Amino acid sequence: MRLRLARHSLILRMVGLSLLLLLIVQAAGFMVVRSSIDHNARAQVARALDLDENIWRRLLEQNADQLRQGSALLAADYGFRSAVNSGDADTIQSVLENHGSRIGAAVTALLATDFALRAVSLSDGMAQFPATLQQIVPRLAAQPQGSQIAVMDGVPYQFVMVPMRAPVVIGWVLMGFPIVQAQADEMRQLLSVHVALVVKEAGGAAKVPVTTLPPDARAQLLREGVVQGELHTAEGTLLARASPLDSVGGEVSSLLLRSVDEVVAPYRQLQVLLAIITVAGVLLFAIGTGLVAQRLATPLRSLLVATQRLSRGEYDVPLEHTRRTDEIGNLARSFDHMRVDIGAQQTEIRRLAYWDRLTGLPNRERFREAVVQAIASAASAGSTAAAQPLAVLTLDLDRFKHVNDVLGYAFGDRLLQAVAGRLTELLPSAGDIVARMGGNEFAILLQRADAVAAHGTAQHITQSFEVPLAFDDQTVDLSAGIGFACWPGDAADADTLLSRSEIAMYAAKRKLSGALQYDASFDLASSQTLSLLTELRHAVEHNELRLYLQPKVPLHGQASLAAEALVRWQHPQRGLVPPMEFIPFAEQTGFVRQLTLWMFEQVARLLSDLRTAGMPLRVSVNLSTRDLLDPELSDRLADILARYQVPASAFCLEITESAIMDDPQRAEAMLNRLSEQGFKLSIDDFGTGYSSLAYLKRLPVDELKIDKSFVMGMEVGEDDVMIVRSTIDLAHNLGLTVVAEGVETAEIMEHLRTLACDEAQGYHITRPLPVDDFLAWQVRQG
Repeated sequence: MRLRLARHSLILRMVGLSLLLLLIVQAAGFMVVRSSIDHNARAQVARALDLDENIWRRLLEQNADQLRQGSALLAADYGFRSAVNSGDADTIQSVLENHGSRIGAAVTALLATDFALRAVSLSDGMAQFPATLQQIVPRLAAQPQGSQIAVMDGVPYQFVMVPMRAPVVIGWVLMGFPIVQAQADEMRQLLSVHVALVVKEAGGAAKVPVTTLPPDARAQLLREGVVQGELHTAEGTLLARASPLDSVGGEVSSLLLRSVDEVVAPYRQLQVLLAIITVAGVLLFAIGTGLVAQRLATPLRSLLVATQRLSRGEYDVPLEHTRRTDEIGNLARSFDHMRVDIGAQQTEIRRLAYWDRLTGLPNRERFREAVVQAIASAASAGSTAAAQPLAVLTLDLDRFKHVNDVLGYAFGDRLLQAVAGRLTELLPSAGDIVARMGGNEFAILLQRADAVAAHGTAQHITQSFEVPLAFDDQTVDLSAGIGFACWPGDAADADTLLSRSEIAMYAAKRKLSGALQYDASFDLASSQTLSLLTELRHAVEHNELRLYLQPKVPLHGQASLAAEALVRWQHPQRGLVPPMEFIPFAEQTGFVRQLTLWMFEQVARLLSDLRTAGMPLRVSVNLSTRDLLDPELSDRLADILARYQVPASAFCLEITESAIMDDPQRAEAMLNRLSEQGFKLSIDDFGTGYSSLAYLKRLPVDELKIDKSFVMGMEVGEDDVMIVRSTIDLAHNLGLTVVAEGVETAEIMEHLRTLACDEAQGYHITRPLPVDDFLAWQVRQG
């Protein structure tokens, strides 16, 4: 279902995006076409209105010509002229009325030569004529061949004036005709243009006495007062062209209006056809895009199914569509090659993850799974109490590092392979498994074996190692520490069983007892060690350590004030923790570097204290192997000296022989750097190591410290006396001073004095003291 939705989603997205782009293009084109049509239609209407305006003005001029002709006929009429010459007013009035009604004039008037009104024939409601006459006569007199429009009672009239001659001018004939609806209707019929005369009288009121517009459009025109622009009516949009007419008595504008919709109407069908074509194109495009998307989505779906098979670890099913020659085919072939390569890599990874490459044995992870499966099988066969027991043996080869150092790593690899073969041969049954846990450590799973059977197998392995392994011309004697633990007695699960078997193995190596079964007392020290080291870090950070000093006194009265700095741990719950309970573990883990720097800084702080300002005090600080091999040791000590402003000569750095011999070259280089800084150097526990006298001569050493085991033995053995005497003579011959530690009695101290020993240190003098007690002791001695 998820595949189908994903495929449909891809197809829909492709089709949807394509259609969206197409619709955007089509819509943009449609809008451009529509805008172009509207623009062209308006331009066409504007050109038509230009022609309409010219025709309308020509129509008004033709009407004026007709008026002039009628006026001229009246002026040329013999009877009319005779009546004018006779001065008979009634005859003149009758002629004016008859002739005006015959040609349809609303105003017929006779004017004297000075344009004074002599007689007039008026239609009803023309009370404004006398005032209008005063306005139009000057204009018509200025252009006798022209016409003049005047507004009377809201109606526009067109006036003309012609002279009456006999043969000279004896008067003027004035005629006025209203501009009526017939003229507008004629324009509407001839040119399909709407005409409206908009009249604004002197009072400001607007009227539309003549118009071809329907009543609602006429009312809208009056409301909006459109003179130029557009008029939106129920029939559509009308473009208006206003043409003001020269008039008196009010403003008269002829408004010509043409419908834009009538011009656009032929193009609307084209737009509809374009819309139909667009819809058809969109449908065809959607179908085509869907088919293309379907063609693309089908192989992609196949690839998606293949990726899900790969995620499940199924690498044996080849992919489809690999025979296609297009990009999809290339992708499918590349993906199929990747499937084959990943399958091969996964096979190799599984082999590396569960099998040891050197020996071909199962590794730790594979062995753990085997133990888990064995426990599960044994537990499923019955209750835990009645289940068939099983055992795990763990063994670690002794002195294997020495073999690598002396004979090389290649030989060590061959040795491990030989051990793997020998252990495989010693398996009691076919279901048992031997594995290499790492380095020179091996483990054996014994199915259906109790503690007695496991111990017997361990003894067989120990006995087999009594036979040396021979490689070419080299023979190697092997031994191993073996520990074992049994399920369900020693552990309830696989991890605990493996861990306790290993704990038993380490206990066997410490006790040199061959093979040991796990006992709860074995891992007590381990848990205490972990706890102790964790708390030791806390002790340094929270000032739980204490500095103690043990004096070193001169034996021949020379002026000297010296002491050895020792560390004590005042634990908040355990009380005072002996140094031997945390110093060895600090050396093993490397934390001893922090302890050394802590002690050096505490001594530097003491030497800069005002209480010791007058004392020529020299304090000895012990350096471990890790300290001596630290390339930054000299720089760290220099920083502390600079911070507390104390000289390096106030320190004596004590180094054991074993620390020097672990890496003689690096040790010698560091000792030279420390000596150049001004530190006094001392060899601690001299006589218990393996140092060469020739090498000792090259070291920048100032002092030898005889180990307390020799000093304490001087009371009971002459051999120890001879060792002490020889050491003192050797040191003096090399220009070194000698310090004897472990002085427990006055007799030993006196004997050392007779042997010319320089300084003594021990419980006979005083035990290690806190700083305040040490300073008080010095005051009492002084």
